[in-house]
Amino acid sequence: MTTTLNPLLLLAIPLAPLIGAILTGFFGTQMTGNLLGRRACHTIAIVGVAIACGLSIDVLVEVMQGARFNQNIYEWMRLGNELVMPIGFLIDPLSAMMMVVVTFVSLMVHIYTIGYMQEDEGYNRFFSYISLFTFAMLMLVMSNNFLQLFFGWEAVGLVSYLLIGFYYTKQTAVFANMKAFLVNRVGDFGFILGIGLILANTGTMDYVSAFGQAQNIAAQTMPGTTWNLNTVACICLFIGAMGKSAQFPLHVWLPDSMEGPTPISALIHAATMVTAGIFMVSRMSPFFELSDTALSFILVIGSITALFMGFLGIVQNDIKRVVAYSTLSQLGYMTVALGVSAYPVAIFHLMTHAFFKALLFLGAGSVIMGMHHDQDMRHMGGLRKYMPITWITSLIGSLALIGTPFFAGFYSKDSIIEAVEHSHQFGAGFAYFSVMAGVFITAFYSFRMYFMVFHGKERFGHLDPDHHDDVHGAAHHGLAPGQKPHESPWVVTVPLILLAIPSAIIGYFTIEPMLFGGFFSDAIQIHAQTHPAMTELHEDFQGAYMMALHAVTSPVLGLAILGVLSAAVCYLINPRIPMKIAQIFAPIKKVLDHKYYLDDFNQLVFGSGAQALGKLFWKSGDQAMIDGFVVNGSARMINWFSQAVRLFQSGYLYHYAFAMIIGVVGLIAWILFTHLGSIQ
Repeated sequence: MTTTLNPLLLLAIPLAPLIGAILTGFFGTQMTGNLLGRRACHTIAIVGVAIACGLSIDVLVEVMQGARFNQNIYEWMRLGNELVMPIGFLIDPLSAMMMVVVTFVSLMVHIYTIGYMQEDEGYNRFFSYISLFTFAMLMLVMSNNFLQLFFGWEAVGLVSYLLIGFYYTKQTAVFANMKAFLVNRVGDFGFILGIGLILANTGTMDYVSAFGQAQNIAAQTMPGTTWNLNTVACICLFIGAMGKSAQFPLHVWLPDSMEGPTPISALIHAATMVTAGIFMVSRMSPFFELSDTALSFILVIGSITALFMGFLGIVQNDIKRVVAYSTLSQLGYMTVALGVSAYPVAIFHLMTHAFFKALLFLGAGSVIMGMHHDQDMRHMGGLRKYMPITWITSLIGSLALIGTPFFAGFYSKDSIIEAVEHSHQFGAGFAYFSVMAGVFITAFYSFRMYFMVFHGKERFGHLDPDHHDDVHGAAHHGLAPGQKPHESPWVVTVPLILLAIPSAIIGYFTIEPMLFGGFFSDAIQIHAQTHPAMTELHEDFQGAYMMALHAVTSPVLGLAILGVLSAAVCYLINPRIPMKIAQIFAPIKKVLDHKYYLDDFNQLVFGSGAQALGKLFWKSGDQAMIDGFVVNGSARMINWFSQAVRLFQSGYLYHYAFAMIIGVVGLIAWILFTHLGSIQ
């Protein structure tokens, strides 16, 4: 058994997808005349991510055997003798598990992309982007210092901007990627303030060194205030997580990210960008454990997100948007777990969610392919007999999502609910109501989608074949009359099968070591005396099998079953019921359709307000001050001066002689005046 890991092996993990991104980005696009064809590009990108995945699995095995690594690889900058800005890796169970999840899901997405993007003109460019995305996320989770963390944090934001706006000729895609970029800048402003506070009061960017001074920071207040310094720093850090992990009210960018191709929806929503905030808070547990105020803030925000984003999933008809709002709700569950100091449970749900949510997104993409890029569930139905692999894998993903016993989502989701029930944190009562209500809501919208897509009456093939809608930058119209859906090619179905396996079983085999076996003991700090949720969970745990059996008598399973049955009644037995409910609760339906009017509020206050402020600065600052006074004013002054001087430049000799005489007389007069003044 080794005690440390090979730094060259660790360096190869992020560099492999980076090299793939560089090769496909430079030599597979129009920049260099597309020297590499499609086959070469997807091969290079997939091999790079496959290498990273294989090495990550090897690292995880070694970490489970006791190996650790915390060293700087490269010194990027040094300021004096005090502040060093390095590039380095911290490999412990938390980062090793994240590396495997990121690279495995990314590998499945890479393979899936061959089938999904085969007709797209930006095929090679897309592979370059998703490989670069994988590199950025790996740098984030492997970092051992705040500088590298911030680099990875911003890099995933940048690449997500490129991917959401992949169809850059489409106005809605351009709006969506700008929206994601701006909302994340709001969160990142808080994030960098939190990092700055920690750096200013510890003098270091190294995690371990900063964590060692957490108690000192917790004993200080912000200068000139009574605010606890550690609380302010933690809330600032969490504001960054609110942007990246799409927590209320900074969640508004995530549903619009569906404008990007489906593979990147799976990568953003399952294993990379949105999980960065959950990972960061867990990594920063030594700071967060010292601030109950910050934890309560996290708990309340997570509760609001888990409950109210679930409601929005009920009224969506776009298959991808249903899954997107499901992601928002499940991120709320993870955040709730963070708020009750159940960091291992949050990471556990992050892992299980990555598999079944990637499965659901890729399954949705397979359906979209079979429907000729029609995403409206009202135009589907009865796809089960046409797409059997997509049907069964989507069923597995849905069962995992709603927390069916023995499936992966059951173990992580139930653990969150139990942790909240055992918590005495401020806001725990509201959080418990939110996560319990979320069980019914999740089951309802998940099986609403499942029944509308795969069961019931066939509603496809009735659209006007000349109807066009620009989703992939090309004309498409769904299924024409007489056309039938078709199962997707093997490059699409194989990733679905490979993701369905962990979605079904990984929770059963990993809950005990990850939550109660000390797996995260040296990566996450929990003060059990003040935050006993994990301790009480451990006391109640009697094994994965008994936990599933006990669920039969719990109200959680009852709520999930009720949600499934309600969806069956509304969308299989009597489809007129939803219309009647919508009529009765029309005002509520209108609020949900407008997404709580948050987009309208942001557009009115920040969009129009910023536009008005920008216009003011443009008129008064740019045009009047800079152009009018500084630029044009200086030009006019120089012109006036030159015109005045020009009068003395006539070209006649006697004019110059006269000027010289006047100058000499003036000089003599000045000398005499000065001399007489000194004599007196």
